[in-house]
Amino acid sequence: MSIAPSRAHPSWLALREPADATARSLDLSRLLGLLDLPQHRTVIHDLGCGAGSMGRWLAPRLPGPQHWVLHDRDQELLDRAVADTPTHAADCAEVTTETRRGDITRLATGALGSPSLVTASALLDMLTVDELDRLVATCAGLGCPVLLTLSVVGRVDIDPAEALDARVGLAFNAHQRRDAGAGNLLGPDAVGRATQAFTGYGGEVHVRPSPWRLGPADAALTTAWFTGWVDAAVEQQPDLLDAAVDYVGRRLAAAAAGELRVTVHHQDLLVLPRRTTADRAGA
Repeated sequence: MSIAPSRAHPSWLALREPADATARSLDLSRLLGLLDLPQHRTVIHDLGCGAGSMGRWLAPRLPGPQHWVLHDRDQELLDRAVADTPTHAADCAEVTTETRRGDITRLATGALGSPSLVTASALLDMLTVDELDRLVATCAGLGCPVLLTLSVVGRVDIDPAEALDARVGLAFNAHQRRDAGAGNLLGPDAVGRATQAFTGYGGEVHVRPSPWRLGPADAALTTAWFTGWVDAAVEQQPDLLDAAVDYVGRRLAAAAAGELRVTVHHQDLLVLPRRTTADRAGA
């Protein structure tokens, strides 16, 4: 990106990883596993890998030898990712890993070589239109499947509901679309924009829901997520502050007591390129 985004703190990534793993679409991972990926070695580029949660989730679900190339701008996260990578695929084949530090929104043509798969998690909604369009163009030119998981779609359900939920949700969504210096972030519009862009290159786009469903067992994650959700909403709309003080107190007390349930809606995309689609049709 043209300006440095907020850093994803390792403790937050660790806290959310179990919810991410439960939420990601198994339907799309199964479809991916049925594709005719290279038998000698599957090369997977993980863009914006963070602490490596996608590799830990996906590698054991795919058969055959795999080589993961982990991309991120944060060296600490890359070090954490490579220190905790899966070593075996679904059929016990070897999984190897390397890291590359850099800005994934500025990937040069040919920088990814000839991968078997490109993947990313919780990334699309952090991009601007121009950044997404460049990334899609790069991925579409590779002629391989692309799996993009856990993009926010601007919908949150809280049980029990309160009147302020909707106002905070709208303000948060506006914050997600804020000006990042090089244009507005896509936020909840990212899935629609990505689908349109990949389809324009002839890709076959499969979209599936991947919601977080947080209950009594997830009190720590619920508390961290809710606090960040309200903080972003108040930053975007400061006149919410007075009402938010009591609201946050009630909600966090309910979460600590195991009385709060939250569904944070996301969507996953699997993009099959024209070549892959044609090959499957002729099989």
